[in-house]
Parts: sequence; C-alpha cells; structure tokens
Amino acid sequence: MIRIISMALTLACLACAPAKEAPTGTQTETTVTTSTTSSAETTATPATASEPKGEEKRSMNDYKDKVAELHTTAGEIDIRFFPDVAPNHVKNFIDLAKSGFYNGTKFHRVIPGFMIQGGDPNTKSDTGGMWGTGGSGKNVNAEFSTVKHKRGIVSMARSNDPNSASSQFFIMVADYPSLDGKYSVFGKVDKIVGAARDPNDRPNSPTTITKIVIRDANADEKGPTPK
Repeated sequence: MIRIISMALTLACLACAPAKEAPTGTQTETTVTTSTTSSAETTATPATASEPKGEEKRSMNDYKDKVAELHTTAGEIDIRFFPDVAPNHVKNFIDLAKSGFYNGTKFHRVIPGFMIQGGDPNTKSDTGGMWGTGGSGKNVNAEFSTVKHKRGIVSMARSNDPNSASSQFFIMVADYPSLDGKYSVFGKVDKIVGAARDPNDRPNSPTTITKIVIRDANADEKGPTPK
C-alpha cells in the first residue's frame, strides 16, 4: 500500500498565504485561476513536439510498472506512475529523468494545504528570478482523466494552453477538487516534503533533486489507478 508520509518542516501559517494560483507551464509566466477562491501557480517552457533521437522506437510497454526514485536532500520520494491514463506524460517524465534533466533541480514552490512544485531547470542556478518559468523545450498534449487531485497525486504543470505541459510537475499535499479534469495526473508519491517559505511561496531552503532512478515496481507498488 502506498504510504503518504508527511515530512513537513516548519510550514508557514496557511492563513497568511497569498491566494493559491493554478499550475501553469510557459517560459513567460502565466497564471491559471481555478473556479474556487484559491488557485496554484506554476510555469514551464513553450516547446516543440519533437522527440529526442532514439525515443520514437521505444515501446509503451517499457513504461509500464515503473517507479521513479527521487533522491533528494530531504530523503527519497517514490513516484508510482499511471500510464493507463496519461501514457505520454509518464513517458515524458521517465525520458527526462533517465537523461538526467531533473538532476540538480529544486522544489521551488511550496503552498501548505495545496501543493509543492518542481521540475524547472532554471532552479539549478542560485538566483531565483526565473524560477518557475523553465521547461524542457518540448510540450506534451493534455491527458485529462477522472483521477482526482487528492493528497499525494502527481500532476503536470501547464499554462493557459492545455497542451503546454513540459517538465514542471506538482505534488498535492491536500485534496483539491477544483483541479480535477484540468491538469494531467500521471502518478502518486509515497512521501510529501514541505519547507518553510517566504511570502511568495518560495522555500527558504529548497529541497533539491540530486538524481532520479527509474526501476521496476515492486509487487506492493502495483495496482489499479485510483479513480
């Protein structure tokens, strides 16, 4: 059974947080407002649909029953994938992870009671001015499903364009129904990491992904995709 273990450090008081903004993904920062009074903000690079060499011939069977081990400065986080509902998003994440794309990136946005966000290559730099605006240079078309944005769910950030997902992803730290059917869910984590943050929801000491290992899922990591 997937374990959802909170590793929150000193999270700032939610009552003091600015309005939540919806996950987005373009090089030019874009905000998507949800249907509720709260929203969540993310960004990623506008990109082409081209595939890196050698990936066109890889069968989708190669992406089934896989787990991503995110080795971070706050411990290991495992992502179980849902290729049955978002095959192209799973393929995109695994291909990027195997290429080392995520190594050195940080979780640059932390909103208690909502989500944490990572996957931006711009966070590899020490300066934060462009954090939240980077991507891989490739877009993935939307794969919206009936899977709910509940605690532990991993979904893909995008801009106002539903087909603009790139490399940035977010992990839900609470149930958030207003995102359902609007963002592409592609997995679930066994652990949630939080951190103290500034007024702009940027963590004071961001958790860094040192490397990602893609491995076969163990027996207890397999099972039907939640609905």
